[in-house]
Amino acid sequence: MAHLLGAENLSISFGTRTILDGVSLGLEEGDRIGVVGRNGDGKSTLMRLLAERQTPDDGRVTRRRDVTVGYLDQSDVLDGDLTVGQAIVGDAADYEWASNARIRDVMSGLIQEVDWNASVSSLSGGQKRRVALAKLLTADDDVVMLDEPTNHLDVEGVAWLAQHLKSRWRSDAGGLLVVTHDRWFLDEICTRTWEVHDAVIDPFDGGYAAYVLARAERDRMANVIENKRQQLVKKELAWLRRGAPARTAKPKFRIEAANTLIADVPEPRDTLSLNKMATARLGKDVLDLEEVSLTLGDTELFRNITLRLAPGERLGLVGVNGAGKTTLLRLLNGEMEPTKGRLKRGKTVQTAVLTQEVKELDEVADLRVIEVIENEKRVFNVGGRELSAGQLVEQLGFSAQRQWTPVKELSGGERRRLQLLRLLVGEPNVLMLDEPTNDLDTDTLAAVEDVLDGWPGTLVVVSHDRYLLERVTDHQMALLGDGKLRGLPGGVDQYLELRGEALAANSSASTAARGSSQAARAAAAGSTRPGSGAVATAVAAGSGVSEAEKRIAKKDLTRIDRQMTKLKVQIDKVNTQMSAATEQTGGADFEQLAELNKKLQTLAAEQDDLEMQWLEASEKLE
Repeated sequence: MAHLLGAENLSISFGTRTILDGVSLGLEEGDRIGVVGRNGDGKSTLMRLLAERQTPDDGRVTRRRDVTVGYLDQSDVLDGDLTVGQAIVGDAADYEWASNARIRDVMSGLIQEVDWNASVSSLSGGQKRRVALAKLLTADDDVVMLDEPTNHLDVEGVAWLAQHLKSRWRSDAGGLLVVTHDRWFLDEICTRTWEVHDAVIDPFDGGYAAYVLARAERDRMANVIENKRQQLVKKELAWLRRGAPARTAKPKFRIEAANTLIADVPEPRDTLSLNKMATARLGKDVLDLEEVSLTLGDTELFRNITLRLAPGERLGLVGVNGAGKTTLLRLLNGEMEPTKGRLKRGKTVQTAVLTQEVKELDEVADLRVIEVIENEKRVFNVGGRELSAGQLVEQLGFSAQRQWTPVKELSGGERRRLQLLRLLVGEPNVLMLDEPTNDLDTDTLAAVEDVLDGWPGTLVVVSHDRYLLERVTDHQMALLGDGKLRGLPGGVDQYLELRGEALAANSSASTAARGSSQAARAAAAGSTRPGSGAVATAVAAGSGVSEAEKRIAKKDLTRIDRQMTKLKVQIDKVNTQMSAATEQTGGADFEQLAELNKKLQTLAAEQDDLEMQWLEASEKLE
């Protein structure tokens, strides 16, 4: 494999703290590398150094002469005065970018629900993130670096991004470097993992599952990591082995080694014991929504939905943006009244909600971390164990020294951890978490999950992090934006299938409606233009072309439309075959994959040729 870029003896410090010390590493063609580590350990700093957006104190970054690097920052770096279209493709005409299959894929995957002509400054934070990501992915860079790319993406968006990146690096030479706390995403796309810790970087082969095994084995053999962290890692590994990911071909480590390592690790939760405790605390009635409808303005958000929460139930909620996930939590918490129907609340129910904001901590900003928890209680029972406030705080990543830090000086991830801890020590029996993974690193997420495993109560989680959903909840339900609440016996995979079917149905209906509209315009104005992933625009009748040539051009457009539709079906079929072959063989059947890839390239060439023919025919009608 050819070398793309790397680092030689990189060192950098901030104040008295050394972030990286003498780090040397390299990125080769075909590498898809995930960067993990605790918040503040230097993941983003490493990426900025490799992208040459920051200068090291010592050492140097090497780059092959012709290599270009695309970089997605965590912050908003778009020009607010531009429209969405200008921000992504600049001043390029529609036909210039619409003929590129990859660009069309990015547009349909990320920008479908964003107004093409809206100014960037008018967009929400999530929409700006999608536009910035689309701008990067439509470029033709050799190396792509993504810093928390899944922020503001829903489950569907994360799944699309993973598939897009895997597909791109199956066919393109180049490299990918990604920093993210999304463990499912890491395991889905990465072929290697870099762990940043204690100013050094340890490389591991494979994605997140392989990294967890290798790290647990390294810690066991070296015996240098404290027992608490070691047990957390082993428990995480036990989940990877026993949970939903293990029922597929995803684990990249030897099953025998995993079985040996986790032989003495119990199941993550003693469900029977927890349900007994939850029933004792809650009784039989918890929270019931009965035939509830809710209308906000002109939008009917919910239509006759019924939801009954049982003692000890662990429910995960997924859904499209704007479908009402947060609103449903507010209804359950009694913060909103339904337009129709009612909320039935058990007499002993005590709820607590972790919101997406951390403003609740503003009232204790001048207190220290340990003081915030001790003000609630000094001794706690967690999973049958008695813990002091200090021990509980340490369990969620606050060291003995960090416990005395004022709340106002905490980072975003630390505030999120403290916010959750403060809720838990209030001893609610119904806990609702709205996007709890925001700003948390993978180690902290594992610690949070460990705490939740021993928590005896009813749990409702709204999250785009499918790993967390499958890890801490027992079943999932979906809001698809049609006012209904659906059960998902097949979990998140079933949700993605439902969304795919809905989008396909909408696309077919849209195509049919567009075809009728275009036919009407053709009869009146003598011109049509099909929508093929580009921004649809009307084509006015032109001059300089004879009527006979226009008639021929119209027939050509109709013929090309039919051919492109058939071709798309063939391309989708080959892509499905490649995905199936990769899953079945783990990518080991190179001959089959090479043959399918050759077929795909042939079909793509035909598609490009047809698109050029379509553009030529449409120009005659302008």
